[in-house]
Amino acid sequence: MKYLKNVVTLLYDAEKCTGCGTCLTVCPHRVFEPYEGKVRITDPDLCMECGACAQNCPFDAIEVRKGVGCAGAILRGMLSGKEPACG
Repeated sequence: MKYLKNVVTLLYDAEKCTGCGTCLTVCPHRVFEPYEGKVRITDPDLCMECGACAQNCPFDAIEVRKGVGCAGAILRGMLSGKEPACG
């Protein structure tokens, strides 16, 4: 499931990544895939900004601000009964 285009706060630093695969295990939307001994982001718009990847990355290679961007917009829309909107 994709959320809103180009609003996710997900950041990935390939320099810090060791390819341990923790993000592959904890990400509920398969935002990451193995790539050349490390990982890469498949499609940032799949990210729901739950923060599981960043919280569990032992090398601080991933950063995401939970509850903003897509996830925040979806939740605000659901709570208000309106279409999701960022900002």
